[in-house]
Amino acid sequence: MTIWTPELPEGGPRYRRIAEAIARAVESGDLAPGDKLPPQRRLADRLGVTIGTITRAYATAHRQGWVDSRVGSGTYVRQPLGEAPTSFRAGQPVDQGMIDMGMSLPPPHPLRSQGLQNALESLTASPQSLQAATEYQPEAGDEGQRARIAAWQGSLGLPDDPSRLVITQGGQHGIQLALQVLTQPGDLVAGDALTYPGFISAAQQAHLRPMAVPMDEGGMDLDALTRLCARQPPRALYTTPDLNNPTGARLDEAHRRRLVALAREHDIWLIEDAVQYLPQAERGTPLVELAPERTLHIFSTSKVLAGGLRIGSLTVPAHLLERLGTAIRTQSWMVAPLMVETACRWMENPASQELLHWQIDELAARRTLALDRLAVHGARSRQGSSLVWLPLPAGRRSSELQTLLARRGVKVSTPEPFCMGSEPAPQALRLCLGPPANRDSLEKALSLIDEALSEAPSSPWQTL
Repeated sequence: MTIWTPELPEGGPRYRRIAEAIARAVESGDLAPGDKLPPQRRLADRLGVTIGTITRAYATAHRQGWVDSRVGSGTYVRQPLGEAPTSFRAGQPVDQGMIDMGMSLPPPHPLRSQGLQNALESLTASPQSLQAATEYQPEAGDEGQRARIAAWQGSLGLPDDPSRLVITQGGQHGIQLALQVLTQPGDLVAGDALTYPGFISAAQQAHLRPMAVPMDEGGMDLDALTRLCARQPPRALYTTPDLNNPTGARLDEAHRRRLVALAREHDIWLIEDAVQYLPQAERGTPLVELAPERTLHIFSTSKVLAGGLRIGSLTVPAHLLERLGTAIRTQSWMVAPLMVETACRWMENPASQELLHWQIDELAARRTLALDRLAVHGARSRQGSSLVWLPLPAGRRSSELQTLLARRGVKVSTPEPFCMGSEPAPQALRLCLGPPANRDSLEKALSLIDEALSEAPSSPWQTL
């Protein structure tokens, strides 16, 4: 691996000459969009200048629009205007004719809108329920509604104890609540080196210090975590043990028990995110079952019914319930009882099970299509998953492929938003099988991806 080192002309402040060299390198293609600039100390040593000079140079390049700085990750060459990296903001429009494989969404089906309509019609026919929806409810949710959500989760093989369940405004809200009650600004929080961007964002907003745990084929590298804990154990650890997002890796049973043992040894809280739904046969033993005294389990209706409901659950140790209630009351007093009741009526309708069974079969068929078409390129996907992880061959860059595919009508995700630590992102793509309107649309997208991967790269591979 080489480090980009600029040639500096004579004259003018050194920080300004370095910033100008960055601009020239970007314009000439020596630095490509998405490239990571050298760590400041390393470049300072190579150029024989102070770290402060490099800091000022990078800040100048940032103001001029050549680079972006990411807290805890580094400084990267900015994407060209109109070719921004993957956005994970909900509700972002997809251009007409674009096939979206960038967002992790359930496959479209008329039963989703019909399920919502049936739930609303049932609700409006009940004066008692309408009256309850206009009134304040306990922070953790109405006792009856908590019991109904717990029963539904039990039918899916998930935690079903209503006495330890708090109703949330979706999975992201569950992450924020967990961090709010478990941590204080400056605390160390750990997670996979590649993990859900919503957790990274929530940790940054809470002013927490990230600890990226290296990964292997089985997910989190517990040998590496053991070494990290020996130096300074984190206050909390966020994990998606059944399905890492974006790679699809899964912790096996032995690793789950070892993780729990480490958490007990070092007094680490576990935040277990199960929002990426998998059929029960494809899941392992929940951490909340192995370590109920220190695990907060997150689930949501988003990947099963619909993301727009914004209804989820947080199953926690009993002694945290009061603190969680205070946190919810401070934020919004309660989750809107109208939406909770709507979700309860939808999940209790037998048609919701019909929808889930269809979804499981549909995603299995889509996964088969994807692996058949992209197996030659090394595509990987867990059984039951809607995610495909596609490592790129030497000479191909994820930012280049993302831009090329966007021009041809396919939206995909690069790994950069998933990077928790300071290491460069791997060259790979994450493909989501759910959003395409149908299998024909998916087939078209897969053909375009196969075609793009089979072509020679449009620009030479650059490493920093």
